[in-house]
Amino acid sequence: MADPAPMIVLENVGKRYGAFQVLEACTTTVRQGEVVVLCGRSGSGKSTLLKCINGLESFDSGRITVDGVEVGAAGTDLPALRSRIGMVFQSFELFPHLTVLRNLTLPQRRVLRRPAAAAEAKAEALLQRVGLAEHAHQYPAQLSGGQQQRVAIARALAMDPIAMLFDEPTSALDPEMTREVLEVMARLAADGMTTVCVTHEMGFARQVADRILFLEQGRIVEDCSKEAFFTTPRSAPAQAFLDKTIPH
Repeated sequence: MADPAPMIVLENVGKRYGAFQVLEACTTTVRQGEVVVLCGRSGSGKSTLLKCINGLESFDSGRITVDGVEVGAAGTDLPALRSRIGMVFQSFELFPHLTVLRNLTLPQRRVLRRPAAAAEAKAEALLQRVGLAEHAHQYPAQLSGGQQQRVAIARALAMDPIAMLFDEPTSALDPEMTREVLEVMARLAADGMTTVCVTHEMGFARQVADRILFLEQGRIVEDCSKEAFFTTPRSAPAQAFLDKTIPH
């Protein structure tokens, strides 16, 4: 059986903020249906690398291709590309003045030009999927943080994304809310959604990831299966990170 097609390809991606090198020679491929976790110490470049994938951050060198579209090319329609890549942030980014249901239907209507009835049916099905059907007519402020993050995931899924990007989606949540969100993400992964996730939740990475990318000072110093990463990390920084994040 042939390998799944490459969905996200990074080739020698580099980025600077003035004199500071944020990313350096980052190269990897994420295949269709693969779940890749980006981890590393704070400030190692994880979130920047994630945002470069859908053009939220520019990069200075190298090349990024998503489903055959070159992200940094002059003629690339970045809004169109972003509409095909779900992005979930640590802050939920919901519209506070809209109900949960409207948060899900508005992007479908505006961007995908989906008819009202179809957008609503899609939204209701996704709220059912993330366990929030009964909250459809509430406002974000009436929900817990974990519920708001699940709405954010449902909203991203409503756009029929080819891949999902998660930027520390549980960092603002307490342990119970974190568990709720990680369960939804685990189900997405099990359903075959191509996923790249920045997280410090190593238990989640161990359960769900196919591969781990470990960044140190803007470089990918480990790119391996989760089994290899957790049992025999090759670099001293990765070993030190695991010693700190995984209780013995």
